[in-house]
Amino acid sequence: MCGISGEARFDGSRPDTAAVERMTGAMRSRGPDGEGLRRAGWVTLGHRRLTVIDLSEAAAQPMAREDLGLTLVFNGCVYNYPELREELISAGHTFRSTGDTEVVLVAYAQWGERFVEHLVGMFAVALVDHRRDRLVLARDRLGIKPLYLAESPGRLRFASTLPALLRAGEVDTDIDPVALHHYLSWHSIVPAPRTVLRGVRKLPPAMLRIVEADGRSRERVYWRPDYVRDPAHAGLTAEDWTAAVGDALRTAVRRRLVADVPVGVLLSGGLDSSMIVALLAEAGQHHLQTFSIGFSGRDGEAGDEFHYSDLVAAAFDTDHHRIRLGDEDLVPAVRRAVTAMTEPMGSHDVVAFHLLSEQVARHVKVAQSGQGADEVFAGYGYHQPLVGLPRDAVADAFAEAFFDRTHAELARVAGPAHACPRDASREVLAAHLATPGADTALDAVLRLDTHLMLPDDPVKRVDSMSMAWGLEVRTPFLDQDLVTLAAACPPEHKTAQGGKGVLKEVARSVLPAEVIDRPKGYFPVPALRNVDGPVRDLVAEALAAPAARRRGLFRPAYVAELLAEPDRARAAAGSNKLWQLGLLELWLQAHGID
Repeated sequence: MCGISGEARFDGSRPDTAAVERMTGAMRSRGPDGEGLRRAGWVTLGHRRLTVIDLSEAAAQPMAREDLGLTLVFNGCVYNYPELREELISAGHTFRSTGDTEVVLVAYAQWGERFVEHLVGMFAVALVDHRRDRLVLARDRLGIKPLYLAESPGRLRFASTLPALLRAGEVDTDIDPVALHHYLSWHSIVPAPRTVLRGVRKLPPAMLRIVEADGRSRERVYWRPDYVRDPAHAGLTAEDWTAAVGDALRTAVRRRLVADVPVGVLLSGGLDSSMIVALLAEAGQHHLQTFSIGFSGRDGEAGDEFHYSDLVAAAFDTDHHRIRLGDEDLVPAVRRAVTAMTEPMGSHDVVAFHLLSEQVARHVKVAQSGQGADEVFAGYGYHQPLVGLPRDAVADAFAEAFFDRTHAELARVAGPAHACPRDASREVLAAHLATPGADTALDAVLRLDTHLMLPDDPVKRVDSMSMAWGLEVRTPFLDQDLVTLAAACPPEHKTAQGGKGVLKEVARSVLPAEVIDRPKGYFPVPALRNVDGPVRDLVAEALAAPAARRRGLFRPAYVAELLAEPDRARAAAGSNKLWQLGLLELWLQAHGID
């Protein structure tokens, strides 16, 4: 797990090494164990290293194999690298290291552009093919590892974080009106390839981009599971699906144990993280280190779920760390979390993940987490009503359940210079839902949730906050084979039992019933959810700052209304409108964007 950066020049000039050094230095927290820089012709590559697999200098990056004509920087983990290594050795290749980085490099030498199809894991790759005079960029199937791009005439820069690109300089930091429309519509989500800044884009998940030395480029989506019923599965019973999902999940959990350092678990006490603990224990992992966090309650709302995490920790005899923080920890944590964000993220639990990651990183470098199960297995409340809904009604139903604001409402929010004249969010929604390859309305929405929304909400949140402390977080529910199987699974098995029915059936053989049948929980941070006290003061200060007034992102009357009556800021689906606006301004100001 690391941070990667680079600059490619197409105009005959040398890459700006100092700019790459600044980008690399900005990502020190992602890779606190080492740094490297290498000029590879018209491309210069930078790398920050977190040592997890092959701790020796033989696995340092940028990694070059002159005999193969390749230079590589890589962020992530390829879980099947031992098997690929043996296959590549059988094909006649040799290795100088024992980790996954060189396996990625040699896989390209063996299979060319199809190398990504052999990788099982999470990754962002930048590879210079000197013989073909091209740069190869790739991102994993579910977008777990980020890759941001800043293009200008004659130049392409790329990095694992958006702030790293800002550190290099010469980025167009004007607000993208379409991205702002998405941010204000979709719980602060801005799907790839856009970001809130005009001058920065991100490589979409499951995308391979080939950049030639003259600047021409082409892109290819290399993986897209079908959300249709496979005739090969005809006749499978509910019990058969439970067994298949259980087997796939067990494989996913075992895959993510690959490391030369201990692996812990972020244990919230919910079904998903509890299943990971149970399956690791079943696989023979004893005395796992598990971690839970809690906050002060407010107005009868609990600030922790320790009852459930304690129950799971006791059941599986884990080395459990219960972390409790008070409201006084939140305001400084908000500022630190905002600075660590690769993009503005309006979810309240982003701050909780930042604080949790800080504590976990003191004990382990790698942890497994339950992100993605709700999107993959229909765990949200709006999924169940979609069963049996006609396809032509799904866009309206999803918008009613998920959108924070309609296009008409946004006219009252965005300042005149930043308003998007068309309903850009509804257009993207309609196009995605209408794409062939989904049998039912629910299939179409689960595909949307998993492949468009998920990478830019919980996945991005966890990556940003964990890597701010040099912690690698692995997500078994986003295993490519498990996701493919879930996509083919009949919707009724997923929506059963109030959602995630097939997962709950798997869990019944390994977890206490109290954990399985409990009400659905969320990361509780009452002081942030309510936007009151010092947190509200922080948000109000950001929205009134001189930079905010100059920018004019939001109409003053709307901001005044939210500040006067904060209770009205609470939107559908738990999104807080006041927090959402203030968070965006806090992020822009934290990164010096005026």
